[in-house]
Amino acid sequence: MLVTLLILHSCGIARVKKVKSDSKPINHDAWDMLLKKHVTEEGIVDYKGFMGDKNEFDAYLKTLSENHPNDKNWSDLEKFAYWINAYNAFTVKLILDNYPIASIKDIKNGIPFVSTVWDIKFIKIENETYCLNNLEHGILRKQYDNPRIHFAVNCASYSCPRLRAEAYRADRLEEQLEDQAKYFINNPKKNIITENEIKLSKLFTWYEGDFKEDGKEVVDFVNKYANNPIKLDAKIDYLDYLWTLNE
Repeated sequence: MLVTLLILHSCGIARVKKVKSDSKPINHDAWDMLLKKHVTEEGIVDYKGFMGDKNEFDAYLKTLSENHPNDKNWSDLEKFAYWINAYNAFTVKLILDNYPIASIKDIKNGIPFVSTVWDIKFIKIENETYCLNNLEHGILRKQYDNPRIHFAVNCASYSCPRLRAEAYRADRLEEQLEDQAKYFINNPKKNIITENEIKLSKLFTWYEGDFKEDGKEVVDFVNKYANNPIKLDAKIDYLDYLWTLNE
């Protein structure tokens, strides 16, 4: 019973408040520059390089923190892009604050077996403080109901979808999300889809419901992007998820 109560009060379950803000949509050029400089096309991150550009990185985080999206001045696409960039940028910050580490899961917080690194409330945006779970589950998944979110947010680990080497932009978001989905699904390090073997990422089991659109199955979603479509009656196994740092 105690464990149940603790889980219900964890950061990821907590209700995200409606924040009053008059901010205007921000420019993500600084984040774009840093990503192009320190992330490869495959999503390998040079964390030491980010440390060398600490002033520029901190300035971008400050811009995020001082401008909370709102319905008054921001379009849905501007808000959507903001929250993806914020999740990824603050994940990089969390790694840098604890570097060197072998895995993001080595960052400990709170109650063993209940609180995780994703429950650390360190993301300050105007008058609200969030954890990564708030951003992913309380905002992105809840408000945008778009399964491609899972290919855009990056958990700093080998088996995660790549950290994109450019910032997400409202005017290019659809194109970027489509590209992330196609790249991830056809990357043989993340999913093995051949005539003789089918092993998918565990993302497709952890978030199975997100990928079942309009009563379809996960395979239907995968086949929208797979270069080699999976037969509906094929036996599907799942790859081990590797949490080693994506560097």
